Amino acid sequence: MYYRIIRNDISNSKLISLTTMIFVAVAAMLVALSAILVVNLSGALDTLMKQAKTPHFMQMHVGNIDTVRLEDFAKQNHNVQDYQVLEFLNIDGSQIILGDRSFANNVQDNGFTIQSKKFDYLLDLDGNIIDALDGELYVPIRYMKENNVKIGDKAAISGKQFTVAGFLRDSQMNSMLSSSKRFLISKNDYEDIKGFGRMEYLIEFRLKDLSTLGAFETAYATAGLEANGPTITYPLFKMINALTDGLMIGIILLVSVLVVAIAFMCIRFTLLAKIELDYREIGVMKAIGLPVSNIKKIYLAKYAAIALAGSVIGFVCSFLFKNILLENIRLYMGESNNSSLASLFGIIGVVLVFCAIIAYVNGVLKRFRKISAVEALHYGTSQEQNMGTKRFSLNSNRLININIFLGIKDVLSRKRLYATMLTVLVISSFIMIVPLNLYNTISSNNFIKYMGIGNYDMRIDIQQTDNISQKTEQILYAINNDRTITKHTVLSTKTFKVKMENGAERNIKIELGNHSIFPIKYSTGRAPALQHEIALSVLNAAELGKKVGDIMTLVIAGKERKFTVSGVYSDITNGGKTAKATFNDHSTNMMWSVISVEFSDKAMLENKMIEYTNHFTYAKVSDINNYVLQTFGSTIDAVGKASRAAIAVALFITVLITLLFMKMLVVKDRYAIAVMKAVGFTNSDITTQYIARSLFILLIGMVVGTLLANTVGSLLAGAMISSFGASSFTFSVNPLAAYLFCPLLMTCSVLIATIISTLSAGKIKISENIKE
Repeated sequence: MYYRIIRNDISNSKLISLTTMIFVAVAAMLVALSAILVVNLSGALDTLMKQAKTPHFMQMHVGNIDTVRLEDFAKQNHNVQDYQVLEFLNIDGSQIILGDRSFANNVQDNGFTIQSKKFDYLLDLDGNIIDALDGELYVPIRYMKENNVKIGDKAAISGKQFTVAGFLRDSQMNSMLSSSKRFLISKNDYEDIKGFGRMEYLIEFRLKDLSTLGAFETAYATAGLEANGPTITYPLFKMINALTDGLMIGIILLVSVLVVAIAFMCIRFTLLAKIELDYREIGVMKAIGLPVSNIKKIYLAKYAAIALAGSVIGFVCSFLFKNILLENIRLYMGESNNSSLASLFGIIGVVLVFCAIIAYVNGVLKRFRKISAVEALHYGTSQEQNMGTKRFSLNSNRLININIFLGIKDVLSRKRLYATMLTVLVISSFIMIVPLNLYNTISSNNFIKYMGIGNYDMRIDIQQTDNISQKTEQILYAINNDRTITKHTVLSTKTFKVKMENGAERNIKIELGNHSIFPIKYSTGRAPALQHEIALSVLNAAELGKKVGDIMTLVIAGKERKFTVSGVYSDITNGGKTAKATFNDHSTNMMWSVISVEFSDKAMLENKMIEYTNHFTYAKVSDINNYVLQTFGSTIDAVGKASRAAIAVALFITVLITLLFMKMLVVKDRYAIAVMKAVGFTNSDITTQYIARSLFILLIGMVVGTLLANTVGSLLAGAMISSFGASSFTFSVNPLAAYLFCPLLMTCSVLIATIISTLSAGKIKISENIKE
């Protein structure tokens, strides 16, 4: 019986049933995709790091190294499972040519190494440990994607010829957020070019128990071992590798939650429309004594069938799209060992969507208990009370066209009815604007302030060289005599010891200099201005348990000095663990220094970069915009794709919901439309009234949606960005896109959908709908 009822009902309302099924399918697909992508990302990342045997603790070091002392420390520390020191030969980008492309403008620290014997392996695209032969060069996978490098291409490294034999996955340095990239060559070739680069060491440890990592870091710092460079740990390696795809998945997850909510609204629309059509029949069934539970089963069976079909279609579609979205994960990390588990979680997600829909439909159908059999038989439609428009009467209207006036008046008099469509339009605006604002923010010039870097024109890095202090002074002398430069500052990074609450000591890297010339964003507090003040990055503040106003103790030249935390700032450089201060120090050597420069005329930037590069060959000179693009470009591209997809989804939702709602409204207003026709209103007048209703709701929806996008949306986006060290997040809005382009697209969509859905109003006959 139910099968026959469902079949006949669906055949009589093909468009509504199909639309509802599409919404359920899209919701199920997005939920399944989110689950599949999360599980695959986690699994692929774990697989890569297990295959490569990623170090749990890695200390980069430039300068002299005492391997005997390091080995003694490793043997005496019971937490250490394995230990090694790898050489990283840093070669200037101008000495690297792949195919016909020079790396002269590349901001990465490009280094050459041989395959490790113990752990931290460099893998090929099949996950195998690479064994490079003489004359072969294995290139970081990033350059395959960005520089169009192909197997068989010729390469020249400091004049020595190589052939690109393949591409490598590096569990440490895959991500562009990692400032270094490793090329793999044979041992013989490495010896040949060893004299052309600057040596850097990777001091690496694998621990027996990863939970002891914090204690090991403290022990390493207390032992006073080599630490002239960044320190990266296993959790940071995972975070940096997962960032780009993680942001994209986060956006998909946000959109999927909102689409599920809209699917509920869509079901509510169609269900209410169906109840309106069947209002008299429902009255008849109640009048002859049919239990409400049996009436509910008829409708519940139909929507269970639609939800089941939509869920199955959505799950199948998720498999069609997952390969496109998994492409980047597979390229950089390889296949996940959790593929079957990912499918299981996808199924669980779809089942949850199905169950939620059934529960929601059951809740909506409770209104059957309120339907009066007498009222249903007499009127054939539900009778609503018009409220809240006593002051908004037709005889007081002198300014607005009568059809527009009646349209707006109807919205105000039936607020509860229009609340559902308003909610959907608010969500659609939110879906459209939040990813767009996120993309505009991370691609804007101001976003660099969330990276712990000020906004300037040119950046000069002096690192991986000797006599950094003297070489910095040489460049400063040239800058002070350069009249094209309006302002500049020098920030030098040194390592100090910080006292923990339990008396233990840990290393902390502090950037010394004037931080007010090119300021960054502070989530709380301000930049350090006095000699006893220090600012901490978000991750450092969390790790040290400090907030603005707290006192912390540094060990400088063997003496303890108290510092007050002046601010906490956003940072995604050096793993997000940095600090800033202004005090003078001559007790320790510089790890590196950065000179920031602003020119009076931006047009001379390119020529000035060439000039300083030629004069100071030991320094790395880069355009700050190019620096950000090369560091964060892949993430910007991923968010850009997600933003465009979100706009398409929002417009699709807007059109379908407007079609459904206006169709339902025309059905519900059959009697009112017939009366208006009887008193002389034309079909064009009636269409104008419905257009006025939809545009009035759209206006309110866009305003509310935009406000929520700039407040709640900013908080959600900030939560995603803060996961890798950037806080105090605020949107950088493109007014043309957010306040003109998006509203215009939504207005056109609603207008077209309203005109199409109200065509049926012209077919309503007076004689059939006005009865005693």
